[in-house]
Amino acid sequence: MDYAQNLWIFFLLLLGIIIVPGMDMLFVLANSLTGGINRGLAATGGIMLGGVVHTLNGAIGVGLLMHFVPILFTPLLIIGAAYMAYIGITLMRSSITVGTDGPAGSRSAWKAFRQGAVTCLINPKAYLFVLAVYPQFLKPDYGPIWAQATVMGLLTVVTQFAIYGGLAISAGRSRNLLVANPRATAIAGRAAGLLLFAISVFTAWEGLKAA
Repeated sequence: MDYAQNLWIFFLLLLGIIIVPGMDMLFVLANSLTGGINRGLAATGGIMLGGVVHTLNGAIGVGLLMHFVPILFTPLLIIGAAYMAYIGITLMRSSITVGTDGPAGSRSAWKAFRQGAVTCLINPKAYLFVLAVYPQFLKPDYGPIWAQATVMGLLTVVTQFAIYGGLAISAGRSRNLLVANPRATAIAGRAAGLLLFAISVFTAWEGLKAA
């Protein structure tokens, strides 16, 4: 298998892991519905930054950290689950409203960006992908590891932007339909929070079983 075939197979696997609904997608959806397109895209930007870090971790892991990561994996799952549960509970308890003036501004977008980065960084799906897939595609036969990792990182952020950014724009536009119906807005936000909480419980359960 040559490098082009290797990269194509990696892209198909990457697309599959990103397009499956999970923590990142639900986080973008919640921010887009409750804060508009700008906040949804800010959350997407944070997740893209997390994708870059995952690529870096994958590249380093091939050479140095593969021995240590499994030891840290279960605690990471628990920490990630706890954080996502916190975000989910916050959404469920909040009185979310949508006004015609749009989201709260750059401060709110910056918060969504930061939380998006953290959400991606603690997403167990991403770590499973890095641990299971990266060692199979980062190979010395195809050239310097850093160059291969750069290409894979670019593919990751472009795919994240296409999927999550498209979701943010679509959900943000549908947000206009909720302006006249505050009750529907609250239900949408709290439903997203409930889904985040449910995923966090499942993640913690899987982590404890694997321990």
